[in-house]
Amino acid sequence: MTRIIEFSGTVLTGPHTEHRGLWSVDGLLTFRRPAAVPDCILDGWVIPGLVDAHCHIGLGPGGDVPEDVAERQAVTDRDAGTLLVRDAGAVHDTRWIQQRADLPQLIRSGRHIARTRRYLRGFAIEVEPEDLVEAVRKQARAGDGWIKLVGDWIDRDAGDLAASFPPRTLKDAVQAAHDEGARITAHCFAEDTLDDMLDAGIDCIEHATGLLPRHLPRFVDQGVPIVPTLINIATFPDIAAQAEAKFPRYAAHMRALWERRAERVLEAFEAGVTIYAGTDAGSVIKHGRIVDELRALHAAGLPAAAALDAGAWAARDWLRADGISEGASADVLVCAEDPRGNLATLQDLKNVVLRGHLVR
Repeated sequence: MTRIIEFSGTVLTGPHTEHRGLWSVDGLLTFRRPAAVPDCILDGWVIPGLVDAHCHIGLGPGGDVPEDVAERQAVTDRDAGTLLVRDAGAVHDTRWIQQRADLPQLIRSGRHIARTRRYLRGFAIEVEPEDLVEAVRKQARAGDGWIKLVGDWIDRDAGDLAASFPPRTLKDAVQAAHDEGARITAHCFAEDTLDDMLDAGIDCIEHATGLLPRHLPRFVDQGVPIVPTLINIATFPDIAAQAEAKFPRYAAHMRALWERRAERVLEAFEAGVTIYAGTDAGSVIKHGRIVDELRALHAAGLPAAAALDAGAWAARDWLRADGISEGASADVLVCAEDPRGNLATLQDLKNVVLRGHLVR
């Protein structure tokens, strides 16, 4: 039996584009009114399902989690409006999520790739520089077109953040990813790490807390976006406090990065750097917090519509996923108010529709 949902309110096909008249017919969107009477009518402001561009379904504070926990994580994200997730590293194979019509669309990255003993224990494939290229090739084949490097982490001998891999090796690794048809992103906290990543031709930077004015023209010219994960960066003072006794230099560095977090994001936005929204949920950050991240971007200085775009239309275009268009999967949210002017309305969604099914 044909399932039809009518969306009777204002449809936002882009951050500045309004449309009237949208239907879901057997899970696909159409702007053409169907002949049959709809099964239900949903009224409100309609936007595409939100995107969490840095999320870890299948990870917890200690690393890998059982599938039932991963399922609850995915459901929590879905119910909060995240209907598309770019995985930023998981331990076990999460392809099973992609087979579930009731869970968000998932774009997988395989496992993190880190330097030996230079990341959270049990999270990553850990390699020395001579093995990085082969690890990149392997994870490119294991994922869905993305690879995640840990670009820097605390070097306990130096007592501070330091790059994980030498510049020449990074260039070879990025080229290997591109040869495999994958895009490659990197976890980067420190300032100097960004220079090496840009020199290597990286495709994206996660966190980017070390952004300096000298970096901004290169990010723009090379078309490299950032995913700031501001709600995760909010944990830096706690990290610094825990490290203070043994690594005071590292603790001071982390506090300094935290203090300039909002300023750096606004400077990047005003310079024309592309920004996408990601929560880093799955380790210390709880799932279902994408709206908190959008509001954090807004609090940093992005206009509300730009913050929403970072987690909606622009993010979907970047990930080569459909938004609200003819024949697209019916993955949409219905809001009580125009979310471009009031992000808070996203925290009390009227409806969530995933693949044409009314989730709430």
